[in-house]
This record gives sequence, C-alpha cells and structure tokens, in this order.
Amino acid sequence: MISQLVGAVVRAILVLVVISTPSLLIPGTSEETTQIVTLIGLFAAVFTFSEYASTYPGLIEFRDAQPYNRVRMVSVFIALFALSVVVSAGDVSTLSLVINATGFIIAEALDFPFSPLQVLMGQLPPDVDPRTAAEIEIMAGLSALIGLLTLSIFAILVRLQQWPNRRSAFNVWINLPTFDPTTGGDIVTRLLRDARVNIILGFALPYILPVLASVGAAQLEMSILDSPQTLVWTITAWMFLPVTMFMRGMAMGRVADMINSRRKRLVAKLDPNDGYAAA
Repeated sequence: MISQLVGAVVRAILVLVVISTPSLLIPGTSEETTQIVTLIGLFAAVFTFSEYASTYPGLIEFRDAQPYNRVRMVSVFIALFALSVVVSAGDVSTLSLVINATGFIIAEALDFPFSPLQVLMGQLPPDVDPRTAAEIEIMAGLSALIGLLTLSIFAILVRLQQWPNRRSAFNVWINLPTFDPTTGGDIVTRLLRDARVNIILGFALPYILPVLASVGAAQLEMSILDSPQTLVWTITAWMFLPVTMFMRGMAMGRVADMINSRRKRLVAKLDPNDGYAAA
C-alpha cells in the first residue's frame, strides 16, 4: 500500500513537470498564462494520483501494464521539450542547433505529396511569416520523428519482451476499465475489431487534426500562431493523439492474442475422454 501511494505521488509530480515544461522553457511567458498552466497541471496531477492510488479501475487504461503509459509520458515530455527549444527565440546553443537541424532534415524527408506534413503546412494562412512557417515545419518534423520512435519502441516491447504478461497476470478489468468483456459477443473478436479501429484512426488523425485545428481557431476567432505555447501544444497533440491510437490498437491486439492463446492452452489440456470435453 505504501509503495503504491509513493508511486502515485511520483507520477503526479512527473505529470505536473511535463505540463509545465513549455512554460518553463519558452521565454516571455505571461504571469496569467503561467497561472493557467499551473492550475491545469495541478488538476492533472490530482487526477493521476487518484487513479494510481486506487485499487479499483478508473479512466487510465493499461495502468498496471508497464511501461505503456511510461512510454507515452516520456514521448510527450521529449516532444514538449524539443518543440519549446525550437520556438525559444534567441536561444542559440549546441542543443538548439542540433534539434533544429534534426527537425529540418526529417521535415525534408517527409515533404512528399499527400503526406501529413503537407496537410499541416497547407492549413497555414497565406500571409504567414516565413520564419514562423520554417519553425512549424521543423517542429512537425521533430514530432513525427518522436512519434515514429515511440511506436518502434513499443512494438519492440510487445514483440520481444512479450508485453504485458512478463511479471504478473493481466487483469482486463483494471487495465481496460472502459471495455466491458461481458457484452457484445466474443471478447477476442471485439478486441481485434477495436484494435483495427484504433489503428485506422492513427492513420487518419494526422490528416484530420490540422483541418480541425484550423476550423476551430477560425470559429473562435483566435490564431494559434500568435502564442508559442499554443503552437507547441497543438503540434505535440498532432503527434501524440495518432501515436496513442496506434499504441492502443497494438495493445488491444496483443491482449486479444493472449486471450486466444490462453484458450488454446486450456483446450489442449482437456482430456478428450473427459465429460467436460464431451459437454
């Protein structure tokens, strides 16, 4: 119990640090913005603590299937850190030069017809400042690179380390709190269907999100480009949401394979002459 509470406190602090990263790195952040970010971070930290301190399922999926959520959290932190360095005007250092050069190279590699990067850049206003457009292109390249690395790492964990059943039994109720295994037909069929839906969304969201962000900003009569923090969070979401859908699809497919393998082992252990097998 004590270790669980300590782990919940550590996770809550890390969530607060991750959410506060752009405010800490981007110069010129107003006091009002800092207060809003701090308030959001505190709410997120309290939510994280309540989820991980409880023994019952909540809203966070794969809570006991490490390192699913850890991989996502590290990915978001790296993205926020790298993108904040890019928009930090006047911060010329070896780190910023390396980050900008890496983003530029990846963006050039992804600049092909009908790519998500072209869709993102196509939503920029015609009169956008060339410097801002270049920064957005670099940020998009960095986000894409971080997203691809995140998916690759998680795929390796699933395939080589047999995630998530390395240490203990997988509890569907705890790790998939929004998934009811008792309704809607066979659980394996439903898990595979949901996995495919999530993977399809992972492919579609990089194309859909820039359009939704542009339409939403127009409806609210605001400009995402005017605020460096808003720009950082928007492009991070452009990477993080599709990656989350991909990871969720891969995870649910893995759980379906585990349940199917378990069924086959149980059937193989049954004696053909046993009455239960005949039944």
